[in-house]
Amino acid sequence: MKPMGNTVSAIPLHSMSSAEQQVREDLAAAYRLVALYGMDDSIYTHISARVPGTHDRFLINPFGTLFRDITASSLVCIDLDGNIISAPPGCDVNPAGFTIHSAVHAARHDAACVLHTHTVAGVAVSSLACGLRPANQWALQFHDRVAYHDFEGIALDLEERERLVADLGPQKRALILRNHGLLTLGRSVAEAFILMHNLERACRVQVAIQSTGQPEYVVPAEIRERTARQYESGDTNRLPGAPDPYAREWRALLQRLAPQTEASYHA
Repeated sequence: MKPMGNTVSAIPLHSMSSAEQQVREDLAAAYRLVALYGMDDSIYTHISARVPGTHDRFLINPFGTLFRDITASSLVCIDLDGNIISAPPGCDVNPAGFTIHSAVHAARHDAACVLHTHTVAGVAVSSLACGLRPANQWALQFHDRVAYHDFEGIALDLEERERLVADLGPQKRALILRNHGLLTLGRSVAEAFILMHNLERACRVQVAIQSTGQPEYVVPAEIRERTARQYESGDTNRLPGAPDPYAREWRALLQRLAPQTEASYHA
């Protein structure tokens, strides 16, 4: 892979399908929203989305570009073997990003989008022996629905992929990378982002609770499961006629980006 240059040139959007263009725009928006909500980490961490109609290609950020500057046409298309299919001139990808995201996309065909962060709260909770506690409404969304993967160093060893996906399992959509950070996967970009937004807030609340030194109020087990199922159904949030229960919130979140008329993420 060639080193990243100082500027990112665009790949013409008219040269791709309308489905890929839409996924690119959603993915670029997710990058901008992660930056807007303070969940980015300089040029590190990554979000990927599967190219529609494929099982072995996904889109990811050009390594070295700030999340706030990602656009639909600046994303890199890469396959599961690490070959760059298309990219702006001089662009490459974060090797650790390839390791993590190729593992999940290869193993979980339901993973349309994979989102990984290193936030202070997320890393803090990932470093606690207790992990995520079912201590608040956001956390209860993940009751018995979050997996854990032990820290093995910076994710550069391709052999770690097998262990990572074994820990993630076939159904869970949230993974806490011990001593490292958080990961969510969604059947859409919207789902992956909203799951991460909620998981991040759950971690922030947990750190705030634990900082008080006061006993945690315990939510009964049956209420934990009931709340998790309420989140899963999405019935109270669903837009009429929209199959994705996250569509309503995603539409609202995109309005946060509407004032950015210059260098829009759509470009």
